[in-house]
Amino acid sequence: MTIKYVIFDMDGVLVDSEPFWAESQIETLAQYGVHITEPDCEKYTRGVRVDELATIWCEMFNLAIQSTALRNQIVDTVCQKISANAQPMDGVYELLDFLKEKHIPVALATSSDRQVIKAVFDKLNFWDYFPIQCTAADEELAKPHPAVYLTAVKALNAKVKDCMIIEDSVTGLIAAKAANVRTFIVNEKFNDERFAIADERMASLKDVLVKLKTEL
Repeated sequence: MTIKYVIFDMDGVLVDSEPFWAESQIETLAQYGVHITEPDCEKYTRGVRVDELATIWCEMFNLAIQSTALRNQIVDTVCQKISANAQPMDGVYELLDFLKEKHIPVALATSSDRQVIKAVFDKLNFWDYFPIQCTAADEELAKPHPAVYLTAVKALNAKVKDCMIIEDSVTGLIAAKAANVRTFIVNEKFNDERFAIADERMASLKDVLVKLKTEL
């Protein structure tokens, strides 16, 4: 199977932002007397759209705040943390430069909205790498529905058989496979049985680069 296009998730794939999402949810909910933990964030909200995670917390704890307001607080806090402290995932620039050298078009397909995309891209200078940015915030259905990935494939003017997706979460993996696209999981816990449906499982983007150098 020839790889002609690569589609990237963002949080946890391009940028080490997952801790910021957990911290922002913990800090914001604490303002309403609710105390959650990082494992709670991992269990209930990793890989989901921010409006959905806000709804999850509002319903779970019967919060006296509209989910839209909670969502905005969480996003604003996340963006502040990204702008101040975001770091790229190990190997990201090497992989992106390699794909550029090989004339492999890339696209972004993330659950995060455009406010968060802008914060990440401004901080880490990703704009020149990703002319195509797709967000599940623009879709009727979020991951694990494949809509955002199918939109990315269409934006690339590609066929699914020619694409590869790089994901880090179970929710994203389900979405990618539902789009019928070859999917690499990049996660330190890549041996987790929940990732078993992935086509490849790796610890870092450096491992992806090594693999692609044998195929491209």
